Amino acid sequence: MHVTSKPLKEMTLVERSTLLETVADALEASAEEAGGEGDVRFVENSMCVVNTIRGMSRDLGRRDLAAAELLLQQGIMMVYQFTSRTRAKIALH
Repeated sequence: MHVTSKPLKEMTLVERSTLLETVADALEASAEEAGGEGDVRFVENSMCVVNTIRGMSRDLGRRDLAAAELLLQQGIMMVYQFTSRTRAKIALH
């Protein structure tokens, strides 16, 4: 089953909040894993984005959509970069 994604402006408030929380959860999980590897900088940067996303998800009106999109992009990219880095380490061993 193929589902077409919707832009934030077409999502309901619940859908937006759920998406933001999902990205925050994934980024937080990556931060925890990075902490186990001793990557303090990634943990600190990730948790700043996580906290900003979570703060925004509680009060997300139409006026905040551009900022929310930017935070989502940043959070998703950080998760991607971390998982890519982890896969590269596994491939080297």
